[in-house]
Amino acid sequence: MVNDWFGMAERVIMGEEITDEEALSILDSRDEELLLLLQGAYKIRHHYYGNKVKLNMIINAKSGLCPENCGYCAQSSVSEAPVDKYTFVNELSLLSGADQATKLNAGTYCIVASGRGPSNREVDTVASAVKEIKQRYDLKVCACMGILKPEQAEKLKEAGVDRYNHNINTSKAHHPNITTSHTYDDRVHTVETAKSAGISPCSGVIIGMKESKEDVIDMARSLKIIDADSIPVNFLHAIDGTPLEGTEELDPRYCLKVLALFRYMNPMKEIRISGGREVNLRSLQPLGLYAANSIFVGDYLTTEGQESTADHKMIEDLGFEIDYNEVPEKQI
Repeated sequence: MVNDWFGMAERVIMGEEITDEEALSILDSRDEELLLLLQGAYKIRHHYYGNKVKLNMIINAKSGLCPENCGYCAQSSVSEAPVDKYTFVNELSLLSGADQATKLNAGTYCIVASGRGPSNREVDTVASAVKEIKQRYDLKVCACMGILKPEQAEKLKEAGVDRYNHNINTSKAHHPNITTSHTYDDRVHTVETAKSAGISPCSGVIIGMKESKEDVIDMARSLKIIDADSIPVNFLHAIDGTPLEGTEELDPRYCLKVLALFRYMNPMKEIRISGGREVNLRSLQPLGLYAANSIFVGDYLTTEGQESTADHKMIEDLGFEIDYNEVPEKQI
């Protein structure tokens, strides 16, 4: 029996939340239903965002040198991966990154730094750079610098930082299997700290870290409760030298079901296909944009992305267009 994905989508648009059982049916759905499932996800996506796609670009502002023991990360203290290691870049480098983001037609520029949390000096560098970026470019700025103190959040807000990213990464139950140097609640608290300062919250996940389907549903539900405005969905790109080295790549059809799940459970939010899309979604990348409405262009922190021209062509071939406005087109 084929599920009524289109009917479920209509109920979601009307404000109804899907149940955990319905969520599991999405992840357990047969591959023969995939296009129907995506049609339902697209109905929700189109209701709020039309055919627009937001582009985001990352600068790795501080690489390696991190004391945390996150099992997925090539920059962590337990990683033996050969990655570049350098302290926080200067203001000129951050401005250069903003210029590159503009050239790639990105609407959001993401300043990302490794570490448990930023020093006050690092916050000052970002704050100064953001003030200049806002004068020169029509860019939204997202900072991702780890665990944040309230006074640091206030300084970033005052400087013009629009969004702060701190991913929950996985479910609360699975979190101790991924890292023990900080807690799941530490991550949630940082998101709340950014929100309290008036900064738009961004928080997402990494799929493929040996979690259960119930964990995936819990992640999507938790982000709904947190009320993250932007949800990056990463798919693990297992890097040699990290504790998760050798973890098998995900089935691209399952990845599409995950993206659909996040759209059904967080209908009004920016869903961004993030790290690992090239190696996990592979040739099915375009289909992901029927559920998601945002992608990264350029490279990631320690791995390469596909050519930005290929991303622009993918959007064009779908009949979609680049979006510089984050406000949903329609409200319930």
